[in-house]
Amino acid sequence: MDTTASTKMQMLGDGLGSTPNESPVFDGRIELPYTLTTGQAASVFLAELANHRIVGSRCPTCSDVVVPAQDFCAACGERLEDLLLVPAAGELTGFTETAEGVLGMIRLDGTSADFVHQLLDVELADLKVGQRVAARWADEAQGSVLDIVGFELDEAPAGNGETSPLSNPADPIVERPYRLRLDYKHSYGPYYGTLFDGIATSRRIQGSRCPRCECVLVPPREYCDVCFVRTGEWVDVANTGVIKAMSIIHLEFVGQVREPPYVYAEIVLDGAATRLIHTVGGIDVDEAIEKIRPGTAVRAVWKDGEPKGTLEDILYFEPIFED
Repeated sequence: MDTTASTKMQMLGDGLGSTPNESPVFDGRIELPYTLTTGQAASVFLAELANHRIVGSRCPTCSDVVVPAQDFCAACGERLEDLLLVPAAGELTGFTETAEGVLGMIRLDGTSADFVHQLLDVELADLKVGQRVAARWADEAQGSVLDIVGFELDEAPAGNGETSPLSNPADPIVERPYRLRLDYKHSYGPYYGTLFDGIATSRRIQGSRCPRCECVLVPPREYCDVCFVRTGEWVDVANTGVIKAMSIIHLEFVGQVREPPYVYAEIVLDGAATRLIHTVGGIDVDEAIEKIRPGTAVRAVWKDGEPKGTLEDILYFEPIFED
């Protein structure tokens, strides 16, 4: 193994990414609110929970009954049009413990598939497959599956398991406000880690040089995009450069950190061969439309205060116009 490149990549500084062996981590979150379209069968299932009724659907081909009600059979793909009322009790076919409580796989009487929901007031050690459970309903309906608070152990014997056709269905709940949230940890690795270390400690922008084509890659990466060989040298680049392409952002979107309108640009810093994407500021958007073109020179404007060690430590790039 050639250790020369690896040795050169062990960078200077005491912060993020000082050596390839360190693993600085960024705590991130993706959060996306949206409107969920429930679908024909599920919209009725949700609506009927307010009436303390559980709705399933039966496949006309294989006769399977599933809960919640579905539009198509998972087993044979047949369209499901028969909506049924299903008993609000059944038996456990499996269970597990999570950070949010105990979840059970519940085979409601008269159904062919398991319904997963929370088990209430139970200890995992006290559960066994085959135990009877019954639904506990919420005091106030909200139009979600949590209108069933959960299922509790039930001493009543199994009923006849009969289902019945749904009559006089409630008005369907065709849309639900929803929110996706994902918390994650992202490891910078030695290359982005070293870049962010230099930005945080000395406002220093660094790239990695390809030993074959000698292009300097910013942001730095382990392998050259063109030659597919490992980069082996760190290079300081300037905080000035030229715009290669730009857009005016007018639309608002989830996760946006700047209020539109603003200028977004691809910038090649002096000494680099690749494009860095950042915002252009210090100029009115209308003026930017008139004056900024590919080839316009720019320089970094740094944020005041404690650095975070990210590209956001650069407030924006301001255009440099010749007098």
